[in-house]
Amino acid sequence: MWPARQAASRRRWRRSWTRRTGQPGTASCSTSWPRSASLWASATSGGSPTCARKMEEVCLFVGLYYNVIIGWSIFYFFKSFQYPLPWSECPVIRNGTMAVVEAECEKSSATTYFWYREALDISNSISESGGLNWKMTLCLLVAWSIVGMAVVKGIQSSGKVMYFSSLFPYVVLACFLVRGLLLRGAIDGILHMFTPKLDKMLDPQVWREAATQVFFALGLGFGGVIAFSSYNKQDNNCHFDAALVSFINFFTSVLATLVVFAVLGFKANIMNEKCVVENAEKILGYLNSNVLSRALIPPHVNFSHLTTKDYSEMYKVIKTVKEDHFSALGLDPCLLEDELDKSVQGTGLAFIAFTEAMTHFPASPFWSVMFFLMLINLGLGSMIGTMAGITTPIIDTFKVPKEMFTVGCCVFAFFVGLLFVQRSGNYFVTMFDDYSATLPLTVIVILENVAVAWIYGTKKFMQELTEMLGFRPYRFYFYMWKFVSPLCMAVLTTASIIQLGVTPPGYSAWIKEEAAERYLYFPNWAMALLITLIVVATLPIPVVFVLRHFHLLSDGSNTLSVSYKKGRMMKDISNLEENDETRFILSKVPSEAPSPMPTHRSYLGPGSTSPLENSGNPNGRYGSGYLLAGTPESEL
Repeated sequence: MWPARQAASRRRWRRSWTRRTGQPGTASCSTSWPRSASLWASATSGGSPTCARKMEEVCLFVGLYYNVIIGWSIFYFFKSFQYPLPWSECPVIRNGTMAVVEAECEKSSATTYFWYREALDISNSISESGGLNWKMTLCLLVAWSIVGMAVVKGIQSSGKVMYFSSLFPYVVLACFLVRGLLLRGAIDGILHMFTPKLDKMLDPQVWREAATQVFFALGLGFGGVIAFSSYNKQDNNCHFDAALVSFINFFTSVLATLVVFAVLGFKANIMNEKCVVENAEKILGYLNSNVLSRALIPPHVNFSHLTTKDYSEMYKVIKTVKEDHFSALGLDPCLLEDELDKSVQGTGLAFIAFTEAMTHFPASPFWSVMFFLMLINLGLGSMIGTMAGITTPIIDTFKVPKEMFTVGCCVFAFFVGLLFVQRSGNYFVTMFDDYSATLPLTVIVILENVAVAWIYGTKKFMQELTEMLGFRPYRFYFYMWKFVSPLCMAVLTTASIIQLGVTPPGYSAWIKEEAAERYLYFPNWAMALLITLIVVATLPIPVVFVLRHFHLLSDGSNTLSVSYKKGRMMKDISNLEENDETRFILSKVPSEAPSPMPTHRSYLGPGSTSPLENSGNPNGRYGSGYLLAGTPESEL
């Protein structure tokens, strides 16, 4: 009687699912998928294990340019085995008996010059290709070779190096934090970090980048999370995992941010002192040419040992007296706050600010090797997850050989990635980083949230989690999943779209003649490419929905997968009819027959009752698919 009721429950579940979604229901996404991943797949893609398909484009775009950054780290890693470090001093050009410092380096800094000229050999704009940078091309080839071998080897090999790859970055960050705090100006940077700026907090771009950082840090919206979750046990405590990962991410973010701002404070002090020296030379020139009177200079000011405070006082006096003609003097205020506000961001943070700090470390090559080894380690970890988000859905759907397909993907990605290793490649990295992932990721996460909370149903999802975990999740999650999260992300997406429409997108270009960055707007062809990236990244969502709605694409509903936990075995039965299901369940050995009585009551949401109280209702436990943790359906 019990197996017959189970078969009837499954049939009613399928009919109920078909009425709600128009798609044939299945009891499982895959035999190896954990319960939460299976539910997400069912809610968003009709129960197919290819539920991560719509994230492939985002993973592909991210992987294309992200591996270029690993290539840059490999270049700096091998350059670090020198003393002194090659970016510690500006190059000297010798013309006969004369030795002149490179003008571009003298105007900027040694680390900035090495990054833009020696490493990237960058062009003045995105429209100037300049040909391939052969050094970075070789580094990109090495990076894709390492990623390809790691992905082909599989998750078993990545587990063997888990302890090293997880703990090594913390050791390096802790060492950098201790050394960074001893640098001059580090406290200024940390104080700047904790100083709130309301104008920045009202900028949608800041919130969009913050959300994207969270998505990247936690893997939200990427297929890699779903792919790796398929290796979890069905009774895995995902609540503890989520809380632990969130805490570790928060701790890591705070630790890394302290290191970053300590280094930025040091660099800002260096640049501010350089500004003071340059402007003091201008003032001395004006004094010698009688453009300025020496009476304007305070008597305690010593130009040979000019401090930032003395220059600031002198600057204010000159500005007050020469108010009408002050702009013609071309003097800069040289404020530390301004230097901190315009500190390098993005890729320049690691390859300019940190390299600047490492030149002042004792045994600087050692610290440089450790730092870039850490970056390579972190980058490879992210790339393995990203590649899993690309390859796993296709391998599971089309049953292609993993090794051959992975190698093909890496070769294809390498040739496409040549776009990023030309002299203007850094500008394309900026474009892909800012627009190919941020907005599409936000849209994908919103749709994931809506699929689980509103289409599948938060109450049923809470019930499934209760059966998986063995305890009730907090009511806080119910309201966050159903109302707060989708609303906040929808507001963020709307504000981002409005900002993109109002403010023309652009990028920071390095101008060789000026030895400085200048903000330029993307040309028309680059705008077309930018829009194409956003559209292509989000297009699979409506396309797959339409194809599955009209049954033009298989959703995996013809496959029923059941795993026997006690027997440590799995069975896959395809094209089961209703009578076949009954015979299949009846074949289960008596020792594994579950008890018909539940062990606990579950919170399903506000105003809800336990499924036991609705057991007599055809739309209750058996009609809606509320299954007990010990039943065969709970294994699906």
